[in-house]
Amino acid sequence: MILYHTSDREIVHPDIHYGRKNADFGWGFYLTPDREFTCRWARDEAIVNTYELDENGLDVHSFSRNREWFEYIFQNRRVKDGLQSDVIIGPIANDTIFDTLGIITSGYLKPEDAMKLLMIGPEYRQVAIKTERAAGQLHFLGFERITGVDESIRKAEQDAFQIAFAEELQRIME
Repeated sequence: MILYHTSDREIVHPDIHYGRKNADFGWGFYLTPDREFTCRWARDEAIVNTYELDENGLDVHSFSRNREWFEYIFQNRRVKDGLQSDVIIGPIANDTIFDTLGIITSGYLKPEDAMKLLMIGPEYRQVAIKTERAAGQLHFLGFERITGVDESIRKAEQDAFQIAFAEELQRIME
């Protein structure tokens, strides 16, 4: 599996303990199989690191954009990672999941309505390397320096998402 990680530097030996504990899939080193996505969300000057993951012998858990995924991320955002896999693959949770957590826990929004909101927009995949064993099977292939990222694509996607989100929320509230 070929994977990409955008950073401000070349990362030959990723640190799985660097980052937020309350990320989508808990603490780990996050990558994506989608090179276009990682470049689109890079800042003006960035380094795109390329890796190959040898999945042989690893416990890999894969999520779809569904209720199980939602509940797992909901728990991770509360720093309660309950999955012990070497690698976790699944959709990136857009900011909607963060925005809806308070609404759900307050009882204002039902989980099935939150799922409707989470289905809005494109689905991008992420891969979280969670253990040292998995990190040992992640092989650095090289890096590329990118500059002059066209932010209009990202802006258009965000604008379309916000419009669709507002429309769906209006339907839910009616």
